[in-house]
Amino acid sequence: MTTGSTPQVAPTHASVVIVGGGIMGTATAHYLAEAGVEDVVLVERDELGSGSTSKAAGGLRSQFSDEVNIALGARSLETFRRFRSDFDQDIDLVTSGYLFLLDDEEDAARFERNVALQQSLGQSSRMVTVAEAAELSPVISTAGLVGGAFNPDDAHCTPEAAVAGFARAARRRGVTVLRHTEVTDIVVEDGAVTGVETSRGPITTSAVVCAAGAWSQALGAMAGVELPVTPLRRQIMVTEPVDFDARKLPFTIDFSTSYYFHSEGDGLLMGAPELTDVREFDTHRDPEWIEHLSRLIAHRTPALEDVCIRRGWAGLYECSPDHNALIGSAVDVDGFLYACGFSGHGFLQGPAVGEVLRDLYLGREPFVDISPMSVERFAADALRVELNIV
Repeated sequence: MTTGSTPQVAPTHASVVIVGGGIMGTATAHYLAEAGVEDVVLVERDELGSGSTSKAAGGLRSQFSDEVNIALGARSLETFRRFRSDFDQDIDLVTSGYLFLLDDEEDAARFERNVALQQSLGQSSRMVTVAEAAELSPVISTAGLVGGAFNPDDAHCTPEAAVAGFARAARRRGVTVLRHTEVTDIVVEDGAVTGVETSRGPITTSAVVCAAGAWSQALGAMAGVELPVTPLRRQIMVTEPVDFDARKLPFTIDFSTSYYFHSEGDGLLMGAPELTDVREFDTHRDPEWIEHLSRLIAHRTPALEDVCIRRGWAGLYECSPDHNALIGSAVDVDGFLYACGFSGHGFLQGPAVGEVLRDLYLGREPFVDISPMSVERFAADALRVELNIV
């Protein structure tokens, strides 16, 4: 995705350098500039949104098991609903809800607790019967199901469009965007960030925001900050047009297998984990995955067995040890902020996390307490496991 020309030389100074041009980086750049921060520089080694953001399924939800994730998801949903008017950008928002299909009584009991938590935080989530699930998503087979969970306010949209909207708004407020620019080192002196070395020259700065997704561990290491984030390949396919209005279907997830689908234009977008996890920087498509996906389709949505594949791709999740995000400011390196490790729900939380990073930089209190998301939780053996992941 190209959203403007690239300066040939990096500015020599910045108030803050954001590394990563996906949803997290562009949202942060926009909110910092909107708050009046000058000399913000966004560095992306490829095109904006070309990393995990452009490979995401685009789901937007507040259905989580963790209170912080519920708050981040709900806040971001508010932004996405206003995106067209606030950013003059169509993101093809489809508000048809999220439906989790459950085939295990223990899972159903956990979801009941999660739904109660979501409702206590003002969300419209509710448990549904098997018959209600079939009414919401008529293409499913109900074999083996014991119930479901549904939120009609959840949605999905086009990730690249959201990045374009944030990037354009950031540029209009004076943010310098350096595409095709690689960060080669982060300079730390006396325990504080003093600069960034890039392929276009050095930039003196007192603050760096790590929004590099699956590549965050390497970036953190440059500053002496340990960020336990590793890649995990995930594959997606998009079908040819279907003979029904797919936009009426909720984003449907078969929880026990993590097979999911939602509308994509006049067809469907489908995804599922691989049989064997590939935890490498590998975005090649595996033909065996299609066979695996076909079996999942036949089991849970036999009505979709005959749909034809139009295209597909592979992308990377940025995984943390407890499948929950790392958000905060480094304890031992002043001026190093991070937001990574979202384990599959980064895109949907991007706008809210951009607001949080703005507030952390400005010394404000964020709208939600994100201290439990600090990387220090791993050293303290205080894992914060998120159960509602795909």
